[in-house]
Amino acid sequence: MSTGEHTIKHTIRHRMLIFIQNQFYILVLRCMFIQTQDTPNPNSLKFIPGKEVLESRTMEFSSPAAAFCSPLARQLFRIEGVKSIFFGPDFITITKESEDLDWNLLKPDIYATIMDFFASGLPVLTEEAPRTDTAQSEEDDEVVLMIKELLDTRIRPTVQEDGGDVIYKGFEDGIVQLKLQGSCTSCPSSIITLKNGIQNMLQFYIPEVEGVEQVVDDDDDVEKEANST
Repeated sequence: MSTGEHTIKHTIRHRMLIFIQNQFYILVLRCMFIQTQDTPNPNSLKFIPGKEVLESRTMEFSSPAAAFCSPLARQLFRIEGVKSIFFGPDFITITKESEDLDWNLLKPDIYATIMDFFASGLPVLTEEAPRTDTAQSEEDDEVVLMIKELLDTRIRPTVQEDGGDVIYKGFEDGIVQLKLQGSCTSCPSSIITLKNGIQNMLQFYIPEVEGVEQVVDDDDDVEKEANST
């Protein structure tokens, strides 16, 4: 066998090996197993891709405009019927526009979008977005630090199990201001969770806490007004 023939055969084998490896890689990605989990909110469904989504943080996208920093969120908003998107450390909560929409019609597009995105290798976030969680600040006093610690260790993990989150917004005159995200945003039982669950726990451990109130952002106010008209 001449040197040229040997080189050609070696090149063919090498390319075939790369092709087989690539096809196997694509097959593995296409066979990606995405679990779903019901939430207390019938309009929200939790998707668990089996991959890290946002490490240890969370982020909510209430509209396509808010998804400027996330290619995955932008792609999910292209699916007709998707109202809002919430990213957890290892899950994605999708909230649909109304109860009339059938999840069985939305799921195939959501599955395909999530699988294609993770196959692309793109980052979930393309630029740093401002943190809105309970990160401690030098300006926090002892009571605020205790509130944030309790939220992080006892309350938020439980709420995230249901596909949502609780974000600390402030503490004034004994009232803890919190914003509900993900499946909790429009959940019928959110007030019960806020008062009977979160408020009772905070008051039990921190006597300075007199109550808890839900904070609604300007975007949420506009959305509620639009839905009521």
